[in-house]
Amino acid sequence: MNDNPLISITVCVRNGKEWVDGCLESLTNQTYRPLEIIAVDDGSTDGSRECLEKWHNPEGEVPIFVFTQDALGLSAGRNLAVRKSKGEWVAITDIDVRPTQNWISNLYEKSHPVDSNENIVAVTGRTIFERADDLVSVLRSVEIESKYRSRPRRTSLANGPCSMFNRKHLDDIGGFDPSWYHAEDMEVSLKLISQGGSIVYAPEAVVAHVPESGRKRFLAKRSRDARAHVRIMRNYPKKRRIGADFDFIGSSTLVLLVAPLWFTAILTGLPFLYFFLTAENNNWEEIQTWWQTNVLLVTMALLLIQELILWRGPLGVVNRTAIFQSKKNRLYVYFALKGLIIQWSLALWKGLMLGCLDAILKRNGHNSRS
Repeated sequence: MNDNPLISITVCVRNGKEWVDGCLESLTNQTYRPLEIIAVDDGSTDGSRECLEKWHNPEGEVPIFVFTQDALGLSAGRNLAVRKSKGEWVAITDIDVRPTQNWISNLYEKSHPVDSNENIVAVTGRTIFERADDLVSVLRSVEIESKYRSRPRRTSLANGPCSMFNRKHLDDIGGFDPSWYHAEDMEVSLKLISQGGSIVYAPEAVVAHVPESGRKRFLAKRSRDARAHVRIMRNYPKKRRIGADFDFIGSSTLVLLVAPLWFTAILTGLPFLYFFLTAENNNWEEIQTWWQTNVLLVTMALLLIQELILWRGPLGVVNRTAIFQSKKNRLYVYFALKGLIIQWSLALWKGLMLGCLDAILKRNGHNSRS
């Protein structure tokens, strides 16, 4: 006799037709029982809804229920899925991941407290990013691997692609707020922790994410992360947070420094350009002396600091691994990686500025604090 509680797996999709079959197949192949799958189409226009509806099978050994809604966003879709589910635990994942067969079993195994101080309200697994041939997918794969490597048992984030929540506690905090702009998994995690809950990490509960390829897509996501982080830090400043501190920020803090360093280095060259244009008869000896004494040392110091940031510490581990694991020429990868990180830094600053604007205009979750 199986005494396990029913677990509901929920997944939402908007315009991800090419990922639907692979995701649903991996969910139905889970070893855990009893299980049900709740899938929601969030206003797709690419045929995802029709592809999803082919999987609707309420009478199957693993029942699959498909629902549709207008394009209301991921949080609204997850709320709909939770309302339609019946499980004691509710797992969430994304349409572009492929959970391994024991994903749910390993999450449930970790849902039992190891001491009296643990009130486990969520269990989070591990995401492995697959790789394509481009630099972006290699960098993203290595960075995510680095983030998970030193993660403690008790954590502050139930990651969206690979987590499971206790239904009662999720309902008690009101689920996912549709006004949140991105990073809804972190917001709901901090809400649960603020109510005295514990989130634990199950490293054996693995899901495989399709390669995150394409520079434009990568930079857009990093900008959204930074924009949402402004809301999270505003709603949950350090003095108000309890439990484990943030353990999933990764390289972003260091990457933020890169653009200002380059900007400062360029600014130090402007006086030299002015001096060059205004020097009488372009006296090269005088110009060279001025450059060496006033600009060269400052510029070299700034660029040296930038190199130390790129190649030492946590970000250095990511960059060095990306270079050595790339199939392309290492010198080419070195310069391509530097260019990508400068763009990454600019994307983060763009996101932070948009997040500050959200706060001023009280939109995207800034108008309601927990």
